[in-house]
Amino acid sequence: MFAKILLFFGNYELQIRRGGTRVLLWFQKKICIFAFCKMEKIKIFISSVQSEFAEERALLFDYIRTDALLGQMFEPFIFEKTQAKSKSAQDLYLEQVEVCDIYIGLFGEKYGYAGEEGVSPTEKEYDHAAQFSKTRLIYLKKTSEREEKEAAFIKKVEQQVVRKLFGDFPELKTEVYISLIRYLEEEEIIRTTPFDATFNQRATLEDIDPEKVRKFIRKARIKRSFPFEESADFREILLHLNLIDGERVANAALLLFGKKPQRFMITSCVKCAQFYGNKTTRPIPSLHIYEGDLFELIDQAVSFVMSRIDVAVGGRDKSPVADVTPELPLFAVTEAIVNAICHRDYTSNGSVQVELYNNRLAISNPGQLPYGLTLAMLKRKHNSRPANPLIANPLYLYGSIEQMGTGTEKMVDSCIEQGLKAPEFENGFDFTVTFWRKEAEVQSADSSNAIKNIGDKDANVTSELPEKLPEKLPEKLPEKLPEKLPEKLGKKLSRSQKLMMKLISENSYISISLLAEKLQISATTVKNNIAKLKNKGLLERINGAKGGYWKIVEKEGSRK
Repeated sequence: MFAKILLFFGNYELQIRRGGTRVLLWFQKKICIFAFCKMEKIKIFISSVQSEFAEERALLFDYIRTDALLGQMFEPFIFEKTQAKSKSAQDLYLEQVEVCDIYIGLFGEKYGYAGEEGVSPTEKEYDHAAQFSKTRLIYLKKTSEREEKEAAFIKKVEQQVVRKLFGDFPELKTEVYISLIRYLEEEEIIRTTPFDATFNQRATLEDIDPEKVRKFIRKARIKRSFPFEESADFREILLHLNLIDGERVANAALLLFGKKPQRFMITSCVKCAQFYGNKTTRPIPSLHIYEGDLFELIDQAVSFVMSRIDVAVGGRDKSPVADVTPELPLFAVTEAIVNAICHRDYTSNGSVQVELYNNRLAISNPGQLPYGLTLAMLKRKHNSRPANPLIANPLYLYGSIEQMGTGTEKMVDSCIEQGLKAPEFENGFDFTVTFWRKEAEVQSADSSNAIKNIGDKDANVTSELPEKLPEKLPEKLPEKLPEKLPEKLGKKLSRSQKLMMKLISENSYISISLLAEKLQISATTVKNNIAKLKNKGLLERINGAKGGYWKIVEKEGSRK
C-alpha cells in the first residue's frame, strides 16, 4: 500500500509514496513529516567475503535499519542475523538473492572459498542477482593488493555495472546512502522537486496543444508584457517556462497546455455542486464535473458560481443602464478558485470541490498550507509560497493571479467592503475557503423547489456546460424586469416564458443549462422559447453566446 512522506527543505518538499506509521522527526534542523501506511519494505541483500568485511557488514546492516529514512523504506539481509534453518547456507543465500530488490556487493582483497566448482559464494550471489535482473550496487575497498581471482571477478563486474570506491566505513555509509536515495528517485518512490516540476514518464510533446500555448502568449503579452511573439515555436515557450527538458514534459505543462490533462492526472478535474438548502443532501439539484486544462477549469468553476448567485440591480437615475453587483464579489470567488486549482496537492486522489449552499459558498482543495504559513497570515500581505511554482508562474503571466502574496488579503477586504462576513479559512485534511451569503436575500429552498417543479411535460435536465463568464463584469447591465408584466403582454406569454423572463431579470448571466434545470424542461425547449421571446422583441443577447448576457427589452408604453 502506498502513502506519502513529506520532507520540507525550505520551500521544497520530498514526497515518498511508501510508508509505515505517522512520525514527526527533526533531521539536521529541518522538519521531516512521515505519513506512512503499512508497507512491504524494499529488500536489500548484502554480499561479501564474511571474514574480510565482518565489521562493515554489521555496521551497514544496523545503519540501514536505524536510519530515520532508510529504516522506513529498506529491509537489509545478512547471513549472520538469520536463525538456524534446515537449508544449506548456499541455498539460503541464493533464495534471498531471488527475493531481494537490491544486491549490495562489498569487494576487497580476498576472493573467498572457491569450493569444488572453483567459484566463491560471493561471485555465485552476484551472478544470481544478474540472472534475475536485480539492481546491483557494488563498492570496492581501496587497496593495493587483491587476490588474482578477486581481481578477475572485479574486472567482470566493472564491465556490467558502475562501482564506487571506499576507504573506511563512513565513506561506505555515505556512498550507500546516496545510491539508495537515487534508487528511490529513479523508481519514483520519492521526489525532491515539486509535483508540477516532475517530468511525466508517459507524456511526450505530442500531448501538448500548440494552440493553447498561442492563446497563452496572446493573453500574457497583454497582461504582463510577455516577451514572446505569438508566432514563436511552442517548444521555445515551454522551455522558457521551464516546462520541458528536451523531449521530457513536466506535469505542469500537461495541466496548463495538455490536449487531455485528465488522461495523465485523472483527479485534476473540478467538481461543482449546488444545494438548495444549507446541508449536503441528496439528490443534488446541480452537479457538474469539469475537465480540461487549468485555464478552462478556472473559467468553468467561476461561471458555475456566478451564474447561480443573486445579482443586485440598481436604479437608472444616472444612466439608461442600471448598475449591477453580484451577491459575492467576482474577484473573491475567482481568487479562491484559482488558489484551489493552483495550490492543490496533485498527488492526492481528491479533487477541487465547489459547493454552493443557500447560506454559503465553500471551495476546498486537497492539501494544506505550506509549512510556516498560518491561517492568520492569509488575512494580511505575506510571502508567496506556491505548492506548484511552475503552475503559479504561468497563471500569473496569464492574469489569473494578480499579485503574489496579496490575493487572500484582497479577498477578505472585498467581502467586507460589500457588507459580507469575512471569508473563513480552514486548514484540515483539505484546505477550505467559506464565503457567507446574505441569507435574507438568498432564495429559500421551498421557493427554489416551487420554480424547479413548474415546467413543460417534456422535462429533461441536461448536463450542458454553462456559458462562459466574461473576464470582467460590465459596469452597467439592463434593469431587471418589472414585477408585473403589462397585461396585454402577459397574455401573450406562456407560463414557462413568464418564469424564464423572471429568472433572466434576476440573473442576466444565467445559462441555458441552468434555465433548463430551474424550469425542469429540456435545453431544446429553452432555446425554442428564447427564440420566440426574441421574435416578440422582448429579449436580446448582448456580446454573443460566450461571455455575453441577456437584455430584456421593454416595449413602448409598458412603463407607468
